[in-house]
Amino acid sequence: MNAYLNHYQNNQILTASPEQILIMLYDGAIRFVKGAKLAIEEERPADKAKYLSKTIAIITEFMNTLDHEVGGEIAADLLRLYDFMVSELSAVNVRSDAKRLDPVEKILTELREGFAEAIEINRKAPQPGSTMAPGIEQAKQIAASL
Repeated sequence: MNAYLNHYQNNQILTASPEQILIMLYDGAIRFVKGAKLAIEEERPADKAKYLSKTIAIITEFMNTLDHEVGGEIAADLLRLYDFMVSELSAVNVRSDAKRLDPVEKILTELREGFAEAIEINRKAPQPGSTMAPGIEQAKQIAASL
């Protein structure tokens, strides 16, 4: 059964659009933050470290893929948010303070919702030649509403 699940998940990733992969990554990061909270509550330090490490890896990938030339101020703002979250996650790994995960989960959830909304707007709006996320003006509007 596990082999079938792995095959299905791999297929899902291989056939996903870049936008869908972005949302999947946010979903994973949120799920891992929740897993870390539970591991702290249940005093499972190895699981806590595993979940925090996976969350940091996802956020670090977000940081590495920011396009500062195209994104400008929005990319700079996202970088600050990502830096803050990595800092908090690292602190939680040392101190096991689950409350410090609350703002990280909130930021990840709001960013996920904002990107999902931007993707939906982009999908509905006819934009010749565009296959990716919304135009910079739409992104600014959505980012401002977060």
